Amino acid sequence: MNNDKIIYEYHDVNASDTLESFTNEKLDTIFTYYDFVHRADVFFKTENTSSDETGKMCGIRLSAPGPRLFSESSHNTFQDAVQETVNELKRQLKKRKEQMKTY
Repeated sequence: MNNDKIIYEYHDVNASDTLESFTNEKLDTIFTYYDFVHRADVFFKTENTSSDETGKMCGIRLSAPGPRLFSESSHNTFQDAVQETVNELKRQLKKRKEQMKTY
């Protein structure tokens, strides 16, 4: 597990081992498949929203060659927010990897 590669920050949210384990699992696929990613900064925060579907935010910034990759999403659970954020990063990484192949 790449615990030294993942840094967690909580804003108005209690730190959670369960949430970190879940996020580690999701990010592990990125570290395994995209070996040029060397760090992930994960941010959890809550925001007041008018919808029950949002409010739990997850933002992830990846350190890799080239411009930093960043995604964030807001859902009614942190797990859903993590899932969507990681999926979006995978899309960005796929593009980045294709661009890297052309050089």
